[in-house]
Amino acid sequence: MPAFEYEALDFGGKTRRGVVSAESQRQARSELRRMKLTPLKLSAPRSEEASVERKNRPARIRPSELVSVTRQMAALIGAGTPLEEALNAVALQSDTGGTRTRLIAVRERVMEGWRFADALAEDKKSFPALYRGVIAAGETSGDLPGVLTRLALMLEKNRALKNKAVASLIYPAALAVIASLVVTALMIFVVPKIVSQFNNFGAELPFLTRLVVGISDWIVNYGLIALLVMSLMGLGVWRALKEPRIRLWVDERVLKIPVFGRLAQAVDGARFARTLATLFAGGAPLIDSLVGAQRTVNNSYIRSRLDKTVTMVGEGASLAAALKRANALPPMLVHMVAAGERSGALADLLDKAAVQLEEEFDTASTVALRLLEPAIIVAMGGAVLVIVLSILLPILRFNTLAAG
Repeated sequence: MPAFEYEALDFGGKTRRGVVSAESQRQARSELRRMKLTPLKLSAPRSEEASVERKNRPARIRPSELVSVTRQMAALIGAGTPLEEALNAVALQSDTGGTRTRLIAVRERVMEGWRFADALAEDKKSFPALYRGVIAAGETSGDLPGVLTRLALMLEKNRALKNKAVASLIYPAALAVIASLVVTALMIFVVPKIVSQFNNFGAELPFLTRLVVGISDWIVNYGLIALLVMSLMGLGVWRALKEPRIRLWVDERVLKIPVFGRLAQAVDGARFARTLATLFAGGAPLIDSLVGAQRTVNNSYIRSRLDKTVTMVGEGASLAAALKRANALPPMLVHMVAAGERSGALADLLDKAAVQLEEEFDTASTVALRLLEPAIIVAMGGAVLVIVLSILLPILRFNTLAAG
């Protein structure tokens, strides 16, 4: 049955907004009057307005909006609001038309008797499989408000961790690009003009000057070709990384890189631990929780090693023993899992492990950046110094010859 968004006045003159299900606008207005509401505005049904909004709305609910929606749903349902009313309230509060339309579609399914997780599955782009799995576990356990709260926290933490990892690379990458552009500009525009003046003296140039001039000429003559070749190579590498075997080989080597490999392992470990804690605390079976947490791991090598963990746990092994056998996640996480299994507080200790791994990532990334930034500055300063010396040495030699 189509759903109409309405704006109406109640008996006290206050404006009310919501959604009413009806076969036609006339029936929708009759239903509003039956509810003692005076209709002011009535939208087209969702099936009709979807074609109008399709070009303007996003392809899915953005992750940042999904966190906000989950938080609001947790608060409303925790306060005793029925699920369909909570969906309606959150939809009307949304500033994005696409988000509002999608939530109303979910509400329609719920009102038709669908389970919440099944209704979310109709929009898989907006609600990932992991998200729906947590919701399904909450519905099964009967603690949907608590699960929604933990789910929102997990989404926030995972998103914050991802943003922090990206942000930690932005400044050194920008610094390296600027340094490269400055040195390249000096080699293309400054060095040739100054060195051309030295040719008028007819004297032999110092070795350093000849070296810099040779590099400058190569950049001027072949720089664009080299840039094109490097771009094509980068595109080839990007396409090659889409092949599972190549990606697996590269990800395994990434973990062996000093400092960076440890950071990558800490990020994936924290994400895995927090997701596993959320799913397990929500009432999902351990095997299902492991599979869901495994999907959040970015490194394909770690993800492949966790296949053994799932298999071993399915055969009756303890989670700590299976993780230790996989030898893919930080040892601290394995120790926390073992302690959680012994104490019966696995979810709590997984959360604590995630916090510790995030703190470890923060500390290690901060130290690495503090070392990387001066290294880039020193490298840029060294390149500029070489260029300056290549210009000064001929001048000093010519002055010496003139004085003699």
